[in-house]
Amino acid sequence: MKKLAAKHPLAIRWFHWINFPILFLMLWSGFLIYWAYDVYRVGIGHFTLFHFFPDPVYNTLHVDHRLAEGMALHFFFMWFFIINGIAYVFYTAISGEWRYLVPNRASFKEAIHVTLHELGIRKDPPPVRKFNGAQQIVYTAIILMGLGSLLTGIVVYKPIQFAWLAGLMGGYPMARFFHFWLAIGYCAFFVVHVGQVIRAGWNNFRSMVTGFEVVSIEEPALAAAVVEEPPVEEPVAETVEASVAEEPAAAQHPIEESVNGQD
Repeated sequence: MKKLAAKHPLAIRWFHWINFPILFLMLWSGFLIYWAYDVYRVGIGHFTLFHFFPDPVYNTLHVDHRLAEGMALHFFFMWFFIINGIAYVFYTAISGEWRYLVPNRASFKEAIHVTLHELGIRKDPPPVRKFNGAQQIVYTAIILMGLGSLLTGIVVYKPIQFAWLAGLMGGYPMARFFHFWLAIGYCAFFVVHVGQVIRAGWNNFRSMVTGFEVVSIEEPALAAAVVEEPPVEEPVAETVEASVAEEPAAAQHPIEESVNGQD
């Protein structure tokens, strides 16, 4: 038997779907800004394995020479990103939803279980609940990444006014470095998250839209057993009395009949 079960509150769903387009616009506008000074790469010494980003990427997406547009979009939507993030953390704290989200001592062990199961190395599935250990760690990390993006973004936006904060991060170049790699982390999370949603199926996606998911309930087996009543045994005394009652009168007084016969 199947039934609908509540999973995600309305507020959580609103925060999620508002944050999705805002984060996308923040990443896109940040990409437009980064084009003007694309210094980051993966490599050792003078050897570069990969440069962020090759010119064909810029040319294909038409992001070149759009610095002013990128800054305007970035500094406008950052306020919505901040407000939505603060509202989400505040609601999670006061509603008690943090109990499902924040990792506990068992989360890290369970996260390994989940990872091995997803890779097909471990066959037994992890416990089924609202958020498993891996999700708790990742979703909490995303919140902390949001805080990191806010603080590093403030330094990049106003390095003079927040010189003390820049000093804590190792200076303006390091703040920009952290800001960039946090953005790469969001992109990696987005790819994995969408892939997991597709893999989980429509029921899981629907729960983030409607707040409900379809769950299966095992019905108890109904045994159609026939109960036979044991035979009723009559008491011994009643049986003896019935036998005596059925005997003929001659059998009951043999001596008396013999005397009468002699007469």
